[in-house]
Amino acid sequence: MQKLLLLGDEAIAQGALDAGISGVYAYPGTPSTEITEYIQHARQAEEGNVHRQWSANEKTAMEAAVGMSYAGKRALVCMKHVGMNVAADSFMNTTITGTNGGLVILAADDPSMHSSQNEQDSRYFGAFAFMPIFEPTTQQEAYDMTREAFDFSEKYSIPVLLRVTTRLAHSRAGVMLGERRAQNQIKLHPNPKQFILLPAIARKQYAELLNKQPDFIKASETSSFNKYIDGTDKSMGIIASGIAYNYLMENYPDRNCPYPILKISQYPLPTGLISKLVDECKSVLVIEEGYPLIEEQLRGLLNRGLHIKGRLNGALPRMGELNPNVVAVALGIKDTRGSEIPDIVAARPPALCTGCPHIDSYNALNEAIAPYGKGRVFSDIGCYTLGALPPYNAIYSTVDMGASITMAKGASDAGLQPCVAVIGDSTFTHSGMTSLLDCTIEGTNITVMILDNSTTGMTGGQDSHAFGRLESICLGLGVEKEHLRIMKPLKNQHETNVQIIKEELAYQGVSVLIPTRECIQTLGKRMKAKQSEKK
Repeated sequence: MQKLLLLGDEAIAQGALDAGISGVYAYPGTPSTEITEYIQHARQAEEGNVHRQWSANEKTAMEAAVGMSYAGKRALVCMKHVGMNVAADSFMNTTITGTNGGLVILAADDPSMHSSQNEQDSRYFGAFAFMPIFEPTTQQEAYDMTREAFDFSEKYSIPVLLRVTTRLAHSRAGVMLGERRAQNQIKLHPNPKQFILLPAIARKQYAELLNKQPDFIKASETSSFNKYIDGTDKSMGIIASGIAYNYLMENYPDRNCPYPILKISQYPLPTGLISKLVDECKSVLVIEEGYPLIEEQLRGLLNRGLHIKGRLNGALPRMGELNPNVVAVALGIKDTRGSEIPDIVAARPPALCTGCPHIDSYNALNEAIAPYGKGRVFSDIGCYTLGALPPYNAIYSTVDMGASITMAKGASDAGLQPCVAVIGDSTFTHSGMTSLLDCTIEGTNITVMILDNSTTGMTGGQDSHAFGRLESICLGLGVEKEHLRIMKPLKNQHETNVQIIKEELAYQGVSVLIPTRECIQTLGKRMKAKQSEKK
């Protein structure tokens, strides 16, 4: 038995490898990125010829993983919580088609929005789709649950949602590994119409999905990941899920909490165990990371006039990450958080790197568009979103992946002209291409700037699907060649770049400008690697 010191993400990756996956599909997104990167660098994956290339976006990742499952092999698909929105179409339907080979969907949520635009809770996606959910408490459970999730998926022919949060994904602990399972052989489903969601078939399979729900609840009742821990003080019972259980126990160094505790890490909710806790205790405190999913269901399913405390009644904050001190306050224990950071410590907001090509792009754009006034630049998700901050103050909106082009299109359609969309090369191939197609079909008066730094810079420099392809993609989508212009974002090219932007702002149609220069961070890494090779 081998023991490794692993991040939560790495424990999931190793668990998937040891479970016999044949492929991992993902688009980079913190805090999920390290799962795929671990598999990409694992000798075990190389020896097993495990598919481990990045996908263009979460939707294509989800659909490719589903395809591998339909062929009888095990597949893992990974994304951050907002990526679930992109993958939702296929995600929602996979519970109705069912699976063949084991299929596990990893969603890494980001409470407190450390690197995200919201803190949505992916457990709601699982409940919405009637999908079983696993939520590990520790790195060891993350490893064990990943293996168990694949077995569960194949036992019930159902995809499984594995949900983690930032704090577990990016913290380390010792993990004891289990036996490795060989990859599945290709084996097609015996029902040739299993995966064809024509209405007549879908209605039948949806009924089958609903009929499986009691089995999922029974599995939760008997799961080793759900645990009832008795206590001597019945004035209050505690339900703690996932990593929130750790925050609870950190308030009791001797691990001896006086209140009965129900630890929940597998869903649907084990109603029998919950009933036991409720019957024994005068009130219930629900401690869960993210939205109040358990608390809401508890109030709805067990409407007994029970005194329930949690995020909905203010015992715990409605927004942001939990921590042991926040939980201590809810327990009536003295808050040991200490004093706030004094004002003498200056805030250090994120900023574009010194030498970043986006700096020169924004400087040129700001000068060129200044005569038209503010509110005309629609941006996207990426490191270039920092153009919203001083000294640039260059952009008007950032909402979701790929939205810059279509939002600028809508503003242009409304009569706001000129309009500029700023999008990165990787985000463009993620979900901007179809938006540009809408513009070329309609001949929209819009200027699109694809800031090409030849990488997925925001998440650590992963390869971009756009590398070496942007011009041909844009031409294929219908952009006129004379209005597809390559720029060099350098200080000595500033006047030239300003003139190019001014010319295309004046053009009544679709213009695409591609400022192209390698990310300063990946350039530095590449140069260091070259020097190391010479040595």
